Amino acid sequence: MSAEFYEQLALLPDLLAGHLLLTITALSTGILLSLPLGIAAARSERVSKVVLGIAGTIQTIPSIALLALMVPLLAGTIGFLPAFIALSLYSILPILRNTVTGLLGVDASYVEAARAVGMTDRQRLVKVELPLAFPVIIAGIRTSAVWVVGTATLSTPVGAQSLGNYIFAGLQTRNVTAVLFGCFFAATLAIVLDQVLGLIERSARKRDARGSVFASVGLLVIFIAGLAPSILGSFEFTRQHDNRPETIAASQDLQSSDATLLAGQTIVIGSKPFTEQYILSEFLAAYLREKGAQVELKQGMGTTILFDALTNSTVDLYVEYTGTIWSAIMKRDSFPARRPMQIEIEHLLYDEFNILSLGGLGFENAYGFAMRRNHARRLGVSSISDLTAHAPSLTFAGDLEFFSRAEWHNVRDTYKLSAGSQRSMDSTFMYQAVRDGEVDVISAYTTDGRIDAYDLIVLDDPRQGLPPYDTLILLSPDARKMTGLAKALSPLVNSITQSAMRKANRQVDLEGQSAAAAALQLRQTTLP
Repeated sequence: MSAEFYEQLALLPDLLAGHLLLTITALSTGILLSLPLGIAAARSERVSKVVLGIAGTIQTIPSIALLALMVPLLAGTIGFLPAFIALSLYSILPILRNTVTGLLGVDASYVEAARAVGMTDRQRLVKVELPLAFPVIIAGIRTSAVWVVGTATLSTPVGAQSLGNYIFAGLQTRNVTAVLFGCFFAATLAIVLDQVLGLIERSARKRDARGSVFASVGLLVIFIAGLAPSILGSFEFTRQHDNRPETIAASQDLQSSDATLLAGQTIVIGSKPFTEQYILSEFLAAYLREKGAQVELKQGMGTTILFDALTNSTVDLYVEYTGTIWSAIMKRDSFPARRPMQIEIEHLLYDEFNILSLGGLGFENAYGFAMRRNHARRLGVSSISDLTAHAPSLTFAGDLEFFSRAEWHNVRDTYKLSAGSQRSMDSTFMYQAVRDGEVDVISAYTTDGRIDAYDLIVLDDPRQGLPPYDTLILLSPDARKMTGLAKALSPLVNSITQSAMRKANRQVDLEGQSAAAAALQLRQTTLP
């Protein structure tokens, strides 16, 4: 087995445990909510229309949007809670609908016979209607379980730990092994849960109480077995294969560094969902572990979700970009020069959010409009100004949030760009799309190694339509009070060059290295 396989396998206990916990708790909550609502709906047509209408409306909301909506509704809370609430809501409809269908489908003669022997409404429900409807209800629970397992993989952007971490990180860093791990274990979990619940359904149809008990015990065993490795806090593969070169190098660095500065402190590092952010979060994590800290990573979150998490100290620190803060957080639509912008940002972060900016890492990762070199030469384009005449016939592609950001609006208005069409896509596929001629212009990241590898050129911006994007290390209100943290991080200020960051990005995106391995090499070349 390759080192990459064992590296991904070492992550499995925590990610599987997080996925199982989300799935089981959300599904259980969905059952507890749906059964009484279903019973009430089966008794009243008016109630049925209302509750099924509400549940159906919730189901029409895209699952990723429902997850994202939970964060602002919970005042910026990230992690388990927003994912749990969204998944619980998402689990309701199949169980609710099958409960209503099952109860209404009970043969009227059984109900009349129950009345004839003097049963009360409650006795009829508990002893006659629910047992007869139980197989149909279980079928709804099976459907809901598969939905919840699949939807839970989308909880990574809101900071919840799940098998989706494999998929999101793998797609961004072009790590096929990680993507396959996430898909395989999520699918396996869905199949296993469906089969166990199917056994309960079949046992209910045959009135086999022993089979139902056996399946229920099996479900409990799956839950406990999934959580056990994470609870025990160890995984043998990490010990058996800790002789990999990157592990040896990391341990040597640890022995030669001050490993007591942050001893006993737990620090949560956040990141956004693209290669550079994964590398930087791993870089910071390795560095702080050398100082004795316990580090937890929350990777793959969106800009506003991550900033909200920093504001309420759910995340302790992450690396942000000045242009992003200016446009996405401060909602400014005019862009001053680099230094005045940074000064105003630092003052606003401290005064309004109690967030401390330690300074920049030393490089800028700006937005820039990129084209294939031969295509740009054929059109006579070397700057964004030259795009104006050609824009109506060109296809522009941007990352998932670019066309809604102030930067695009400013560039569009400044240069009077009237794009023929716009396509939003994951940044992983954006560079490949322009390389293959599927789109004409992309909103590239200027430190991305694929710019050189795919023979792209970044167009000049003579009117300064795009702001500077200098990196800033941001500390949360709680983190800035941590003893020794700011001091420990201060050597990182201005420590990474543009070329070093581009090389690290290229190692992941094009050479197949893991973000952790690229971060380790970046660490070795930046600080003594």
